[in-house]
Amino acid sequence: MSDDTTHQERLQQKSRPAGPASASPTKEAEAEAGEAACGAFGYLRGLRDQSAALELRFRNGNSTWFPYTWMGNWEYNPSDGLLLKFTGDLVYLVLIRGSNLDRPLNEGAINLTHAGLQRHRVMWIREMSRYEICAIGGNAPTIDSIEVAQFESNTDLMEWLGQHAPEFVR
Repeated sequence: MSDDTTHQERLQQKSRPAGPASASPTKEAEAEAGEAACGAFGYLRGLRDQSAALELRFRNGNSTWFPYTWMGNWEYNPSDGLLLKFTGDLVYLVLIRGSNLDRPLNEGAINLTHAGLQRHRVMWIREMSRYEICAIGGNAPTIDSIEVAQFESNTDLMEWLGQHAPEFVR
């Protein structure tokens, strides 16, 4: 690698690690003992455990975090997706499109909507590639896309909804 490569070129030369780096595999295993995941999202196993924030992972490798304390109302429509609203310094809408978003995972104790987001147990949600979605099959939750938009006015918010998610406009 030459000294004049950009950080993006170096990133393309390396594979992205599956999770955060840690000093020791033992400490990482201990920290993740209460965590589990499916292809679409990661969650805390304990019924009373709660995450402080929700990480949105995009196919391009970027991530965005929203504190659960900012989460306001959210809507789920099986045909159209999941619309989350976060209110902090601005208002943010997160539009998640996928399939089986409310389907319980194998053990039946968790799903993305009721036992996950509603109880603040979901730690991350990630966009999946077409290959990953096909490999999972038709019964598990999948995430086709995640869109995040920020707004300073309700007028801008309603205009965006009308263009990107008219099914959620009333």
